[in-house]
Amino acid sequence: MLINAAQLSLSVAIGLAIEFTACQAYEYYHALFYINDGVFGSTFYVATGFHGLHVIIGSVFLTICLYRMLAEHFTRSHHLGLEMAI
Repeated sequence: MLINAAQLSLSVAIGLAIEFTACQAYEYYHALFYINDGVFGSTFYVATGFHGLHVIIGSVFLTICLYRMLAEHFTRSHHLGLEMAI
């Protein structure tokens, strides 16, 4: 199977999202403060938590699109699902 630029780019994006999520989990595990440590702790965990959730949900959508791309569900005129995920 020949991988094209779109498949490679989507794979790299998914890999970077997974790496970001792993780094965020590492940061949460080693943080010296908690969500109930005042304004800084709560702001930090809420802001980074929502961003992390956004990345995780986006990763799921992009993984589904990569699967559909590899299964040749998209054509030059029929690719709205991929556009909406991006």
